[in-house]
Amino acid sequence: MSTTVDLESLAETVAGYGSAYVLTTTDARVRAVAVDPVLVDGVFQLTWSRRTAANVAANPVVTLLFPPLEPRGYSLIVDGSAEDTGDVLHVSPTAAVLHRPIAHADGGPTAEDCTDDCRRI
Repeated sequence: MSTTVDLESLAETVAGYGSAYVLTTTDARVRAVAVDPVLVDGVFQLTWSRRTAANVAANPVVTLLFPPLEPRGYSLIVDGSAEDTGDVLHVSPTAAVLHRPIAHADGGPTAEDCTDDCRRI
C-alpha cells in the first residue's frame, strides 16, 4: 500500500521521521548507507561516504528510505536526483510515498481496496 506524498508537504511529512538510508546503485548493486538528512528549501542535505560519492558520480538517481518509527508504521520513500557539492550531498526530491504492506494495516487486510490502509497527507 502506498500513498503519494505531495512534494509541497514533504517538510511536514519528513518532520515525523528520524534517520534514513540513502540507496545508490553502481555495477548493478544497490548500496545502503545510514544518513541524517536535513531538508533545506526543498532539497535534502546529507553527509556522504566516498563510496556514496562514487556511486552518485556514476548514477545520480538515488532513494532516501526513512523507516517507520513504530512497529507496522509507514516508511517514507523519497526518490531524487543527487549532486555532490564537495561538502555535502544534495538530493532534490522527484517523488515521495508513504508505504507499508497491506498486512500491516490497522485491522488487517480486507476484501475492499485500501479500506484499512489509505492515509491522506
